[in-house]
Amino acid sequence: MSQPFLPFALPEIGEEEIAEVVDTLRSGWLTTGPKAKRFEVEFAAFLGDTSLHCVAVNSATAGLHLALEALGIAAGDEVIVPTHTFTATAEVVRYLGADVKLVDIHPVTLNIDPLAVEAAITPRTKAIIPVHYGGLAADMPAILDVSRRHGLKVVEDAAHALPATSGGRMIGTLDSDATVFSFYANKTITTGEGGMLVTRNAALAQRTRVMRLHGISRDAFDRFSSKVPSWHYEIVAPGFKYNLTDIAAAIGLHQLKKAHAFARRRGEIAARYHEAFGTQGGLPVIPAPQPLTGELHAWHLYPLRLAEGAAVARNGVIERLYADGIGCSVHYIPLHQQPYWRERYGLTAAMFPHSQRVFERQLSLPVYTRMSDGDVQRVIHAVTRAVAEPMG
Repeated sequence: MSQPFLPFALPEIGEEEIAEVVDTLRSGWLTTGPKAKRFEVEFAAFLGDTSLHCVAVNSATAGLHLALEALGIAAGDEVIVPTHTFTATAEVVRYLGADVKLVDIHPVTLNIDPLAVEAAITPRTKAIIPVHYGGLAADMPAILDVSRRHGLKVVEDAAHALPATSGGRMIGTLDSDATVFSFYANKTITTGEGGMLVTRNAALAQRTRVMRLHGISRDAFDRFSSKVPSWHYEIVAPGFKYNLTDIAAAIGLHQLKKAHAFARRRGEIAARYHEAFGTQGGLPVIPAPQPLTGELHAWHLYPLRLAEGAAVARNGVIERLYADGIGCSVHYIPLHQQPYWRERYGLTAAMFPHSQRVFERQLSLPVYTRMSDGDVQRVIHAVTRAVAEPMG
């Protein structure tokens, strides 16, 4: 390897984030407090609708769990989830004792298939969790139509989707019951660990605020910053420990200001990949799904698939890329392949032909803002070499 290793993902943290964290450390208020509240307010403003309720949490997993709990999902219920996702999307359903109903993805968009959703509905079905895979919005008009006709709740897993759009509206502002974003270290913006639950439902927002911190009736910040005695509180439910710290929110405040610039850079990298790996490139690959005209893709991932007749299998391509110093990954090993989900629900690959085929042929290429144009060209060159020559 003649060049330094190019990681699969790296966050972009500037001096503004560092200074804000230092200010937080000096302020004496480290946990959920004024900066977490400010982050919630500014997140609603970023989405373009200050009437939205935003609840800062310590992970998207926490946000999904809180949303389902507030919607009353419980033992005996079913929640529809795509098999082609990270386990967090599904595991939160089991936290509540409900069952997961996995469905296949659309072979072109790689997002949850609305037809598969409708076919999976039973009298026990109470909710749908669509995932905006890779940063491409799912077919939300179709999913919301299904939900309205069948009386189902919709919680969007938008871990990949800031700032993607659907129907010209930013994800987070649609007519679902709740939307949950992730700020994990490799996401489109980061707080290291963290997430944001967004909803139009004031009662749902209030329930999640209470449940994110032990079921306490009042935020700790309100109690401890009061200028008059304010020590009394009530436990109104057995809650969780899901609050976002001010240290994390301090990073998020400045990441949010850069989110559109980050998205533009990710889009530029994706466009370079699409040009190299599209039909004009002549390589045995299928480029990542593109957004509809006028829509914005967040480009958290760039999933490249090997086409029929490719001389090298997916694992062989990954090995060659790593040998060339290029980090890559696979998103995802579908849930129907994972022992827990497979054994609990008696799942087989044949039940999910589209997800299974994508999994066998797909790898995710680096796409992050700290990549230089030279880095992008290096990835393109390495992929071209990796897929063009048969294994020796």
